[in-house]
Amino acid sequence: MTANLELPKLDTSKGAAFTSDQVTVVFVLGGPGAGKGTQCNRLVEDYHFIHLSAGDLLRAEQNREGSQFGSLINHYITEGLIVPQEITISLLKNSIEENYKKGNTKFLVDGFPRKMDQAITFEEIIVPSKFVLFFDCPEDVMLERLMERGKTSGRVDDNVESIKKRFKTFEETSMPVINMFASKNKVIKIKCDQSVDEVYNDVQKNIKDRL
Repeated sequence: MTANLELPKLDTSKGAAFTSDQVTVVFVLGGPGAGKGTQCNRLVEDYHFIHLSAGDLLRAEQNREGSQFGSLINHYITEGLIVPQEITISLLKNSIEENYKKGNTKFLVDGFPRKMDQAITFEEIIVPSKFVLFFDCPEDVMLERLMERGKTSGRVDDNVESIKKRFKTFEETSMPVINMFASKNKVIKIKCDQSVDEVYNDVQKNIKDRL
């Protein structure tokens, strides 16, 4: 499936496109169904972040007429696998650059980085992150939420088989990323098996000295 496709080139030789003084990036991580999107919406409202969901950018590219990567993205998403970083980082870089030109400098990058190479490459070619918001949620709670969402979402990956693959992928490839950032004192861990308001109160308390 990937043999005939040339992925976008990521040039790490020029260094980061932005400095931390120019652009603030907060990575938002957590298992599927942890409630990342809901919390991001509130942060956008109260702190004027631009919310960039890696999954939404990929789905938009997948559905864009004439996209050369549409079928490839569909394959990875359906299988619960991680889309090659060349595609995801290119989409994020374009979006940050477009928003920066409009005067926006604060970004929530949601559902990314999901692998160690993504974390390293993003910080090398776009900007070092400020910190990671990690929404920690038990699998049984996430499964229940996703199955409920799947009744109306129309998403190809909101079914039990895909969800269980996504849980496994998160545990195996994303948790090491969170642990790496934690070793640098760059992770804020939020417990998510409580009400939306309680989760958001925790977020606000924890980020007020970090922004």
